[in-house]
Amino acid sequence: MARYFDVHPVNPQRRAISQVVDLVRAGGLIAYPTDSCYALGCQLGNREGLDRIRAIRQLDDKHHFTLVCRDFAQLGQFVHIDNDVFRSIKAVTPGSYTFILPATKEVPRRLMHPKKKTVGVRIPDHVVAQAILAELGEPLLSSTLLLPDQEEPLTQGWEIKERLDLLVDAVIDSGDCGSEPTTVVDFSSGEPEIVRRGTGDPSPFE
Repeated sequence: MARYFDVHPVNPQRRAISQVVDLVRAGGLIAYPTDSCYALGCQLGNREGLDRIRAIRQLDDKHHFTLVCRDFAQLGQFVHIDNDVFRSIKAVTPGSYTFILPATKEVPRRLMHPKKKTVGVRIPDHVVAQAILAELGEPLLSSTLLLPDQEEPLTQGWEIKERLDLLVDAVIDSGDCGSEPTTVVDFSSGEPEIVRRGTGDPSPFE
C-alpha cells in the first residue's frame, strides 16, 4: 500500500521530504507533482523501479526516460551540451520542457534510446519537486504519469493513490499541478526538433 504525503506547495515540510527521499533511496517508486503534471520517479540505478514504470505505463524499449535534475550543474553530468544549445535551453529553464540530448557515460545504457544513445533531461519549476531533488542530491529517473487507458495524465493525488495504491510506494500531494505533459525538444542532431507540444511554449524552438 502506497504511503500518502500531504506536502505544503510553498513551504514543503522537511520531515515529509526526508521520508520521501528515504523511500527513493531504499528502492521505492514515487508519484510526485511537477510543473507540468504528475510523474513516476525512482533512483537512477534502480533497475526494478525502471521495470515497474515500464509495466505501469506499458512502455516499449524505445521510450525516452527523463532525468529530472535540480540544476544545470547536475544536468551537465549526464548529457553532452554545446554552448549554442546551452543558451537555448537556459533561456526557458527551469520550466515545462524536456530536452533530448546525447547521453554521457554517467547514464546507464538501459535508460538510453537503443540506437541514438540519447536521454531526456529537464529542470522543473516546482517547489516540491525541487525540494525532493535537493534532498536526494541526484536526478530522479522519471516518466510522465500517463496510464495506458487514459488520454490525459492523472492530476489529483487522491486519485493516483486510489488507482496505483499497490503499484507505487508513495504518492506526494501538494495540491493542483499541471494537467499537460512537458513540451519535448530533441537536440540530438544539434538543431531543435519539437517532438511533443505540451505545457512549455514551443515557439522559441520553431
